Amino acid sequence: MELEELYQSIILEHSRRPRNKGPLEGATHTAVGNNPACGDEIAVQVRLGPTGIVEAAQFTGQGCAISQAAASLFTIKLKGKTQEEACKLIRQFIEMVKGLPEEEDRSGKPSGEMLFGDLAAFAGVRKFPQRVKCATLAPNAFYEIFAGHRSENA
Repeated sequence: MELEELYQSIILEHSRRPRNKGPLEGATHTAVGNNPACGDEIAVQVRLGPTGIVEAAQFTGQGCAISQAAASLFTIKLKGKTQEEACKLIRQFIEMVKGLPEEEDRSGKPSGEMLFGDLAAFAGVRKFPQRVKCATLAPNAFYEIFAGHRSENA
């Protein structure tokens, strides 16, 4: 199986059987994203522990295979991260999807080295500019939470 086929299968698997889809009991923060151009709507929820570590992340909503797969994968990748680590991962993902040049971290290594595993499946989205918003919908909503522009649940 070629790499592009593998990536396509990862996206299809997560869109058909999304992980962590549904309301999150005990959520501490919520953010919503929508893409009026294609009708994708996603609400993301996280539960932050007392030290600011992501204990759980889930999403609800509807959309295309790319938006659903990205939401599913991010709920997995964010668990156990600090808010700072989550923001960094999201920024790197968005840079990758948009095809922007990578920043270098303090060690001189490209920041994209943090992008490992299944998230790399979205690298090909940059070839389809109309799909970039689909791939970044959930990550942008999660970013709102971690960057402080979020709704805190009462």
